[in-house]
Amino acid sequence: MFKISLSTTFSAPKLQQFRLFSVMEEILKSIPTVLIDSEGVFKYVLIKVHRKEEVVDEREKLIVRGFKWGAFHADIYEETQEKIEKLGFETECVGGGRIEHNPAEKKLKVYGYSQGYGRADHEITTNLIKKDYPDYNVSWTNDGY
Repeated sequence: MFKISLSTTFSAPKLQQFRLFSVMEEILKSIPTVLIDSEGVFKYVLIKVHRKEEVVDEREKLIVRGFKWGAFHADIYEETQEKIEKLGFETECVGGGRIEHNPAEKKLKVYGYSQGYGRADHEITTNLIKKDYPDYNVSWTNDGY
């Protein structure tokens, strides 16, 4: 038995599971929330990252990925999915759209939808982007493709 605090005692298997959860939580925190191109207009996807299904754990994280090289939203999602799964997590694309990034004016506009994944919740996307771009004017609309 291992004693963690005055009131908590874990068996060796439970301690290993506790350590694994702690490590996985740190890995999840280390995944960048927003990775987008530095300028231009490009497709983006909103992705839910979570633990593998066999683990009962409700910790999850939403991330935004947007790049000019993505001809299709699926291109961006599939590359991100591959990288995230190597870390021991599963992903789910919850929608997509477009981002217009104007660094000269410090503006980011989120709009449109993905034909394959549907429209992402642009309000959630803009709130995530605002955390990484606090000095930008970040807006969204459901108009446009």
